[in-house]
Amino acid sequence: MDTLNEHNKTEYPPMHTTEHIVNRTMINLFGCGRAFEAHIERKKSKLDYRLDHCPTDGEVQQLEQTVNEVISRNLDVTTEFITQAEAQSRFDLTRLPDGASETVRVVKVGDYDECLCIGLHVANTAEIGTFRIISHDWDEEQKRWRLRFKLEEKA
Repeated sequence: MDTLNEHNKTEYPPMHTTEHIVNRTMINLFGCGRAFEAHIERKKSKLDYRLDHCPTDGEVQQLEQTVNEVISRNLDVTTEFITQAEAQSRFDLTRLPDGASETVRVVKVGDYDECLCIGLHVANTAEIGTFRIISHDWDEEQKRWRLRFKLEEKA
């Protein structure tokens, strides 16, 4: 089996795993793609999505509630290694870098989400804490919704 590409950044595993959950929840609620831009940090993070409308307050609240409900399921986060050929029927490979290894890593958050990723993740969603949306804004011209969030430690 090929070796994986080197990873050039270090994520905060709880926040990065939350990104996966938020992406799947956005797909489920809005039928959009995964975030096209992401800035994931320990204190706060932001994700940009292409949408056809600015989410309502109710939709934003539903997003936060759904992400927290998924986190509370204490889902195991696992990985599997497959070839790019196997991945083609399951994933969008357009984000793979030029010269990507033939072997790719699939990260699964329980049965809720799976995607190609080489980042760091928690072993179980019980390690994440509480997801809080701290702000969001809409760019009508670009049809871009930017979400900013943080994680609160479990008490």
